[in-house]
Order: sequence, then structure tokens, then C-alpha cells
Amino acid sequence: MIKTAISAVIDELRPDLVAFLQQLVRSPSLPGEEGGVQRLIAAKLEELGLEVDVFPVRFDHLRSHPAFNDDGFSADQRLDVVGRWKAVVKGEGKNVSGRLPAAHGSLILNGHVDVVSPGDLALWSTSPWSGEVRDGKLYGRGACDMKGGLTAGIFALQALRRLGFEPAFDILLESVIGEESGGAGSLATIVNGYRADACVVLEPTQLCICPLQSGALTFRLSVNGKATHAAVRQHGISAIDKFIWLYAAIQQLEVERHANFQNQFYDPALYAAPISIGVVRAGEWHSSVAEKAVAEGRMGVFPGESAADARRALEDALARAASQDAWLKDHPPLVEWFEGQFESGATDPAHPLIQQLAARHTEVLEVPPAVRGVPYGSDLRLFTNHAGIPTVLYGPGNVSLAHGADEYIALDEVVTAARVIAGFVAHWCG
Repeated sequence: MIKTAISAVIDELRPDLVAFLQQLVRSPSLPGEEGGVQRLIAAKLEELGLEVDVFPVRFDHLRSHPAFNDDGFSADQRLDVVGRWKAVVKGEGKNVSGRLPAAHGSLILNGHVDVVSPGDLALWSTSPWSGEVRDGKLYGRGACDMKGGLTAGIFALQALRRLGFEPAFDILLESVIGEESGGAGSLATIVNGYRADACVVLEPTQLCICPLQSGALTFRLSVNGKATHAAVRQHGISAIDKFIWLYAAIQQLEVERHANFQNQFYDPALYAAPISIGVVRAGEWHSSVAEKAVAEGRMGVFPGESAADARRALEDALARAASQDAWLKDHPPLVEWFEGQFESGATDPAHPLIQQLAARHTEVLEVPPAVRGVPYGSDLRLFTNHAGIPTVLYGPGNVSLAHGADEYIALDEVVTAARVIAGFVAHWCG
């Protein structure tokens, strides 16, 4: 009965859902520029009758928190939005006896609106802010990561509103900033006191249930050489050559670390915690031996591994490699850790949150969901590690389409996600 009613209402809402997602994608929300899209979301939540709190993300309020990452962007226009659907009978996340039932409670639906740069516009078949719909897919930066998931969560609540659902526990819809660069937005909701008995982060998981996430630590590697004229390069020391030596050590470290990692939710486990170099800058002049090379990348953190241990692993591997090179032995490379420092995080796959969500997924799709770990950092770890809230990643979209040209999301998958989430909210909070 619930499944059928929800499905029918969401089918009716589909044109509005698509139009709203287009509106979000057409509102560029690069870091520091999220204010416009957040105001759209706040207006939508007010339209649904939720109590809406719009507040700035103040770094001076977060700086002392152990999970804070300063991403370097101004906080002046960076707004978080939290919509609260209050319980019919307020229970502070507990039932009237003061005990939490096994599979019921208050809930956070969380998603971020910040997006990465669209990059080279020539690689896009249309504007990255077009929101164009072709062949059942909606294109644009942020469509997949993760305005599609956020839209699914919002319209799940709209469907329940239309059906007259009355929650027994509070429901919070959180639209946050800063996830891509360290998680300041979700951290601000925690610091500001927003809590629930469970949380679903609506990241693109292709509707897989993901209760485990690896971590990712941003680092900068600086390598010094000795400049000279290229015509007598044998008298200089190329920082590029020395970087290549160290890069080989980094690649070997990745292989060695994964050889000892086993986890049933990572299949294959080969890239559970990747180490990647994303930026390399070297040299000053084409006819000079490069005096300095600077590389920036990300160090993967295995589930259950501390960020400190992962940092130590990279630093030790680079130190060993440097000790085997005559130049680097006396001119050791410098490793700096900056911006996003995402810890790993996990929720017990046997937790009622996971079981309930899996049951609702199975009802809608008529097949059980895959349960997996993800190899990337997300805001999940803030809720599990720093707020004590069981949290899962679940949403529409393929993360391999994120951060690339012609990013898109399949609209059928967004609609399916909305059906599953609405059913889950009805059972968990009802």
C-alpha cells in the first residue's frame, strides 16, 4: 500500500522534479559561490512547510574542531540550509518510553551543493550549466555529484507531505557547502547541534548501499634540484628526474598497501585507498634544468586506518626512496598536508539503518541492493566519527561521471531513488 501510493505520487511529481533539478544545475555553485543555489533550496523547503534554518558557515566557529579543514574559500556567502520536519509528537529521537525502537528514529538526509570546476569548456558538448535533457539524461556540472541525489531526497519528502504522512520522529534535510574541499558545511551542522538517530548521505552510489568509505588526504610534495643551462645538463640536478624517482616509490607503496588489505565490501580491493598525483609543476625555463618540482595529490586511507597512520606510510616510503638516491639523501623532499583531510568512516552493515534501507530498496526494485565500500572520502565520516550517528551513502548516479566533461545523471534513477528514500523515511520515522 505505502509503496504503491508513494510510486504514484512521485510519478505525478516527476515533471516538477526534473524542472527543479534543472534549476539547481543552472545555478553554478562553485566553492564560494553556493549562495544562489542554497536560496533556491531554502525556498523549496519552506514551500514544503518545513522549518528552515539558513546560516553562514563560519570558519572561526569550526577552527578548533579536530575535523576542520580550511579550504581557503571565503565563508561570507557560504550558506548551509537545514529544513526540519518536526515530529507530530516530539520525542527527541526517542519513543515515549524513552527507548529507541530497533528500526525507528529521527533522520538526517544530507547532500552537498558545491561542485568542482567544469574544466575545459571545449570538452563539453553543451554548456556545463545547461541542465539539458537528452535521452532521459540530465547534463551539467553537479547533476550527478550530487544535485540529483539532493533532489531525490527533497521530492521524497514532498511526496510524503502530499500523502499526509505524519512523522513520529524529526526529519532533517541538510543542504551543505564545502564537501568537495573538506566538509566544512556538514561539520557546521554538527557543531550547530543538529543531530539524529541515523543519516543518509545522498551521494551517487548507483543505488548501492555504502556503509563504509575510505579516506583521502591531500598532500603537496616539493622536490629540489640544481639549475643549470640545458646544454650542460650533466652539471645540474633535474628536480623532474628526482620527482620521477619518488613517484615510482609512491606507485610501489600503493601496490604494497593493497596487497595486505582484505575487506568483503571492496571487490576488488585493488583500489580501496588509491594514491594519486593530480598536479605537477616543474621548472622555470625550457632551456634550463629544472630547479624545483611540486606535485599535489591524494593519499588514500583504508577503512579502519587512522589518518595519522596513512600520512606516516607515505612519508616513510618517500624517506626510504630518498635515502637510496645520492642527491635526495642530502636534499630530502618536503611533504605537506593541506586542504581536504578526509578520514575513513564506517557504519556496521548489520545496523538497522542498513537493513531497513535495503528492505525498502528491495521493495521498489524487486532485487536486493549491492552493499559496498567506496574508495573516496565523503561527509559520512563526519557523522560517524564526530557525531556518533550511524550513516550510509545511498543515491542515484555513477561517481565515475563526476568531475568530468558532460557529467550527467539518468532521470529514471533519480525518480527510483526518490521512491526508495520516501519509503525508507516512512518506515524509519513513522
